[in-house]
Amino acid sequence: MSLPGEVVRIEQAGERARVIEIVTPSPDRVTPPCPHFGLCGGCSLQHWAEPAYLEFKRQTVAAAFADRGIEATVLPTVAVAPRSRRRAVIAVQRGPDGRFAVGFRERLSHTVAPAAGCLVVTPAIVDAMPKLIRIADMLSVPAKGAIFTVIDTETGLDVAVAEARLPAARRQDVITAVLSLGFARFSIDGETLVEARPPQMRFGGVAVAIPAGAFVQAVASAEEALSNRVVEAVGKAKRVADLFAGSGTFTLRLARGAHVHAVESEARALDALSRAARHAQGLKPISIETRDLYRRPLMAKELAKYDAVVFDPPRDGAAPQAKELAKSAVPIIVAVSCNPATLARDARYLIDAGWRLGPVQPVDQFLWSHHVEAVAVLTKG
Repeated sequence: MSLPGEVVRIEQAGERARVIEIVTPSPDRVTPPCPHFGLCGGCSLQHWAEPAYLEFKRQTVAAAFADRGIEATVLPTVAVAPRSRRRAVIAVQRGPDGRFAVGFRERLSHTVAPAAGCLVVTPAIVDAMPKLIRIADMLSVPAKGAIFTVIDTETGLDVAVAEARLPAARRQDVITAVLSLGFARFSIDGETLVEARPPQMRFGGVAVAIPAGAFVQAVASAEEALSNRVVEAVGKAKRVADLFAGSGTFTLRLARGAHVHAVESEARALDALSRAARHAQGLKPISIETRDLYRRPLMAKELAKYDAVVFDPPRDGAAPQAKELAKSAVPIIVAVSCNPATLARDARYLIDAGWRLGPVQPVDQFLWSHHVEAVAVLTKG
């Protein structure tokens, strides 16, 4: 992949082209540290020196807001360390030679590239990759491979498999293997097959037994950076709505100083949050609501009781909810997003309705990729 300012020679095939020679390299080009770079599709920017790379992430966020006609002050990107990604989606696929490969998809391909020694995920996940092959060998795996979602928790690895089938005759064999491999929990197609220990994470110091394959912020330090910004922005608000709350990443931190209403469509995530809150000390009351905020966003009348609203939707953003927020009088709105384009779109609804956009904080949650997380704070009144 070429970098800004480089002169390259390319080879074109139809609508696609690939770089075949770097004629004039960028002064910011560095040697990628991973031997799989260029084949594995997990990283695309390892060859870019960190200062320029982090500035690219900042500019990505700024450009997304500019595309919506918004002049945003975008702060320097918060960096994350290598080997810190604690949640990974790993593919295991049988090759033409009958052997399994474990890793990530190749760029523009469904073929799995090996990821031995991956520099992005935690050492515990790297060490688990050969173990996933042992499990896959006992499953019925389609040609495109099985998908393992692996979360590195404080009590061990939570492993959830999709796109594979467990033959009834191999059920006990898989259970025995999982226990011998030391996984905390193993699930397949939503069924927990064995749980040696409840996989546990801490959000703001509160222990949460997360559901199988749960969504969690991918990097602990990134979660901390996002959460610090959220809590700081909410300030002394007494009643806060946390929308798309998951298992309580922000809720449990916010509840140190405010009554929080957590809304989420995934009932298992809210159950985990509720159990954690019941056993935690020093929290203000937390109420929960299972609700699809795309089909049934909180209406302006329902929002009237809150001093602040936090929302952290999936990549598609939260247009229905943002439109209702724009009709409300909530004085502080904090938007967290892994997609700057939809973040800027949702912010536009609020800005047009009178909210003021404060500095936007990018966080490099997705190391060496073009993706970036960001937090935007909007105030009114």
